Amino acid sequence: MMQWILPIVFLLAGLLAGIIGEKFIFKKLKVFVSNTKIPGSEIIFSSLHRMTFIWFALAGFSAAILSAPIKPDIANLLQKSITVIVLYSVTLVLARLSAGFVNVFTHRTEGVSASLLSNIAKVAVIVLGSLILLQTVGVEITPIVTTLGISGLAVGLALKDTLENLFSGFYLIISKQVRTGDYVKLADNHEGYVIDISWRNTTIRELSNNVIIVPNSKLGSAIFINYHLPVKEITLTLNVGVDYESDLEHVEKVTVQVAKEVMQEIAPQLIANEPYIRFHKFGDFSIDFTLYMRVNEFFDQRIGRHLFIKKLHKRYQQEGIKIPFPARELYMQENSARIEG
Repeated sequence: MMQWILPIVFLLAGLLAGIIGEKFIFKKLKVFVSNTKIPGSEIIFSSLHRMTFIWFALAGFSAAILSAPIKPDIANLLQKSITVIVLYSVTLVLARLSAGFVNVFTHRTEGVSASLLSNIAKVAVIVLGSLILLQTVGVEITPIVTTLGISGLAVGLALKDTLENLFSGFYLIISKQVRTGDYVKLADNHEGYVIDISWRNTTIRELSNNVIIVPNSKLGSAIFINYHLPVKEITLTLNVGVDYESDLEHVEKVTVQVAKEVMQEIAPQLIANEPYIRFHKFGDFSIDFTLYMRVNEFFDQRIGRHLFIKKLHKRYQQEGIKIPFPARELYMQENSARIEG
């Protein structure tokens, strides 16, 4: 029994060091780094979550094996098992780091999907780490790679839809036809903001906050309008009609002034693109024209139209400009014929 005291001490010391390192040292260091605002610190600490305890515990277990009175072949097997666990944990940390930094990059790069690229980075690191792990423990990986290559065709046929969606997602990102943050309208009249392109689906959030899930392959072959391409700025158009007795020069001046006021409120940076109107029709009750005014993006059309109608109605009343409404005059002719019974 005396021979097992030292191994048990090493094992308990490793567990205790892991608990202290995880609960106290790791947390204190995390708070310190967060306060200093070191770039990437949050990603690093989230990637190392629980790893401090695992590594200290494995170190204690390894020391216990070396000092324990056990057979060499069993000690060898246990040491290989520890090596596998350590390598896998390091691979997992690297996978978390790569996914985290890809997420940071995609959030800083406008229009790049976070989910698909980060998942691909994580899977690539895990696959590469697994191959290195197998090579380290003495497993020949060449037959494995060859077998995977041969069976790839069968897997590809079985996962045809999944792979089609995956490559369609890559195509959408690379071609930049759809980017996260874009406002799109599909052929079936569904519309909203693209919030993510994953390995299988594109997620679109409607203005009502509902979510539309569209398979990447369907979106890649669909007819849709992207209101953020080639630029986010969009022209708001609004049809207006004025009375036939109106002074059209005065109408144009007043309408453009009101449109400028609205632009000053919702899109001051676009004020250089002056609004304008174009008369286009002698209607049944009015002379009709269309206002053209630039706004920041598709959603701003709503608030722009709301403000413009309110301000224009008030200003027209002040200026004595009439907006006619449909009216009909009926002329009835009295029938003077007598009907005798």
